[in-house]
Amino acid sequence: MSTTERPRILVVGGGYVGLYAARRILKKMRYGEATVTVVDPRSYMTYQPFLPEAAAGSISPRHVVVPLRRVLPKAEVLTGRVSTIDQDRKVAVIQPLVGETYELPFDYLVIALGAVSRTFPIPGLAENGIGMKGIEEAIGLRNHVLEQLDKADSTTDEEIRRKALTFVFVGGGFAGAETIGEIEDMARDAAKYYPNVKREDMRFVLVDAADKILPEVGPKLGQWGLEHLQKRGVEVYLKTSMDSCIDGHVVLKNGLEVDSNTIVWTAGVKPNPALARFGLPLGPRGHVDTAPTLQVQGTDYIWAAGDNAQVPDLAVGEGAWCPPNAQHALRQAKVLGDNVISGMRGFPQQDYKHANKGAVAGLGLHKGVAMIVFGKMKIKLKGRLAWYMHRGYHGMAMPTFNRKIRVIADWTLGMFLKREVVSLGAIENPREEFYEAASPVSAAAAAKPSAPAEKAKAS
Repeated sequence: MSTTERPRILVVGGGYVGLYAARRILKKMRYGEATVTVVDPRSYMTYQPFLPEAAAGSISPRHVVVPLRRVLPKAEVLTGRVSTIDQDRKVAVIQPLVGETYELPFDYLVIALGAVSRTFPIPGLAENGIGMKGIEEAIGLRNHVLEQLDKADSTTDEEIRRKALTFVFVGGGFAGAETIGEIEDMARDAAKYYPNVKREDMRFVLVDAADKILPEVGPKLGQWGLEHLQKRGVEVYLKTSMDSCIDGHVVLKNGLEVDSNTIVWTAGVKPNPALARFGLPLGPRGHVDTAPTLQVQGTDYIWAAGDNAQVPDLAVGEGAWCPPNAQHALRQAKVLGDNVISGMRGFPQQDYKHANKGAVAGLGLHKGVAMIVFGKMKIKLKGRLAWYMHRGYHGMAMPTFNRKIRVIADWTLGMFLKREVVSLGAIENPREEFYEAASPVSAAAAAKPSAPAEKAKAS
């Protein structure tokens, strides 16, 4: 980390808002005007709308992430966490990946921590649940599902097969519906290569406490998505929730009980709990309370946006807040970056106002729903055309030209080559085999059974 006497703009979080805000600030800033420092525990930004496709193998996992140091070469990128913030002294306490904590002074502050999975104290969830907020979880889910097919194909025990081939997804919003659609698609393709596993042997269950799925695209398209998943053999249980999942035994509020090795939790998000340690004004659900200018209420040097912020939605009206989606995060980041530069130079702030342009969702290969808004007109699409809209929108929204090209290349190759269905579960414990080979205990244990054989051979 370099030291400088120039003003420091500290960006807490390297996600969608943090990355785009930092890029905007660096683009608008004069040479040597300030130092931009980005702090995040990961050295890359994850484009979360592509996680379901990465889990299904339609996109390479590395193409879903954007390396911060490569995209922000003129910024300081610190891999660590901001544990606390002293607003009076304008100092942040940094906890690096290794080593002792240290203080980092700043002049301007951007809060872009994003959100984490919203969970409940359900028995067994922490031990058995799989989230879908990061690329690591998407890769893990893909490997895990394919491993279940391996298990089912290799055993004649019906109880083991049934538990391995039952997949439970909790949450019917974008993340849940898209993930179960993509994973069901992948499992259906993979079953062609397993002689003892058929799609009819699998059981997919989608659970949501609401009375509909995909509320973001409206009731009609949401109903179409529901019926579409049901036609593909997905069991959908609405107005219910999960009571427990101890040892994979899933108990639903409606009385249904199933045994499953795969429990995917996509039941919404909540602001990063670290915000509570920053001394910022928070809304009723833990979001940072901001003005329409994205300035934190009561301050003139702190800005916040994205999933961790409560931003007034001026396009809707009084009392409305911007929903936590990529559409708003991208546009808020640009306004935030401009306002940081304006604040640093003593110019007026700009209000954030953006009318909803619609929503798109992919439900597997060539399947999707889309609601496109043009002024007061809403165009509703479903099926293959909606799927094209989904890929087109997110392909354009993917940060950096480099990543756009890589993602499009993955899609293009997918048109001509079959989907990869290999599991790389061992990648999660890459040293296990070497450890067993190198461990003295393992070597001694391996020598014991061979001794009788050698003695018999000698006699």
